[in-house]
Amino acid sequence: MRRKGGLCRFQAVRRCLVLAGLAAWLLCGCTPQQPSEQPQADASPPPAGQATSGGRLTVYSALPEEELPVYLHAFTKDTGIEVQCERLSAGEMMQRVEQERDAPRASVVLGGPSEHYENAAQAGLLEPYQSSQLQNVPEAYCDAQGYWNPIYIGVIGFVCNQEWFSRTGTPYPDTWDDLLDPAFAGQVVMASPRSSGTSYTVLAALMQKLGEPAAWTYFAALDENVAFYTSSGLGPVDAVKTGEVAVGIAFSHDGRRAALDGYPVELRYPQDGTAVEVGACALVRGGPPDERENAKRFIDWFLSRRGQECFLEAKSCRLPVNASARTADGLPELSTLDPIESDSSWAGTVQKTLSQQFCDRIERARSPRSD
Repeated sequence: MRRKGGLCRFQAVRRCLVLAGLAAWLLCGCTPQQPSEQPQADASPPPAGQATSGGRLTVYSALPEEELPVYLHAFTKDTGIEVQCERLSAGEMMQRVEQERDAPRASVVLGGPSEHYENAAQAGLLEPYQSSQLQNVPEAYCDAQGYWNPIYIGVIGFVCNQEWFSRTGTPYPDTWDDLLDPAFAGQVVMASPRSSGTSYTVLAALMQKLGEPAAWTYFAALDENVAFYTSSGLGPVDAVKTGEVAVGIAFSHDGRRAALDGYPVELRYPQDGTAVEVGACALVRGGPPDERENAKRFIDWFLSRRGQECFLEAKSCRLPVNASARTADGLPELSTLDPIESDSSWAGTVQKTLSQQFCDRIERARSPRSD
């Protein structure tokens, strides 16, 4: 993901990992590593501003419903601040913020690709805030404009139902073109990019990898094998883990979570390039005044070692961005994957237009299945 000036964010991240001694970081997986021997001085970050313990906070989040209680309960336990949270897909979350821009009800938006946040910032929906905890985060993950804060790294993969592949003898897909095989007719599910940040990450990455004409040709061919489109990026995983379809295009951390929960799921990564996201959070511009300091405190907490290590407790297979946080084994190292170089600023700017073009061309994506 390229920043302004042409620098590939992922390549920059890789340099940062090497320079900082973080090359051994793994994407989050099944078995946690042994706790670090270093003292956890970062476990309880100081409050932002003059916030005191207690009070309330309203959050809109694109993180999975099964994970959210872990983070919110831990935050409340540490701070005494009660959190009211509504779970929405990333696209729906930003649409809600835009609808409420004259009288915002939420103070924080949490989760979903940074492209959504860049677009929201340009629309005047976010308030600049940079957590003090960013001192522990590689600069290449961060927002140069200062509106959003990174919280995790996600990688797109193919979530596959092991039982279907075993029963049919069909080879697992290892490239994007493999998904066009007639053997997968009616056996692929993806989300609509108009409502799903996951799917928009795929759309923007392949648009930049293939070029516009070839990308539209590809998505039209893929549509021949798509059983249905879902409203959120979790929908394809749900369809695969229950055996409704064979393959879902989703973030690998969501697929890995299904495997940890005992479903017959296997992950494959496109060898011809995969899409990578930086998950983010931010302050809503004009949010409830009495929640302002608590909102900052929440972002600080989520970026702290304490907050980032809650990914382990939640069995969330995400790579934390805080260099001091523990990770877990189970998925490939970043260095073994082939990320598609993409310009996140461009992706954020054209998000609405590109998503609408997708739905204009792929009519079924206009009315995705709720999940």
